[in-house]
Amino acid sequence: MDSPDLPHLEWRKSSYTGQTGNCVEVANLPGGSRAIRDSKDPNGPTLSFTHTEWQSFTDNIKNGRFD
Repeated sequence: MDSPDLPHLEWRKSSYTGQTGNCVEVANLPGGSRAIRDSKDPNGPTLSFTHTEWQSFTDNIKNGRFD
């Protein structure tokens, strides 16, 4: 996958983020992929996931695999 223009992505935080704002942010990438970053360090490193990887991750969260 080509490197996206990360500063120009539309980053969003979880609706579960508390007052501290300590969370990860997610941005949509082309083809259904996702990028994530630490909200405290928006200029820091990011991780990107294919659509399939992201779907598997979110399915596992919903199914309680990481509880």
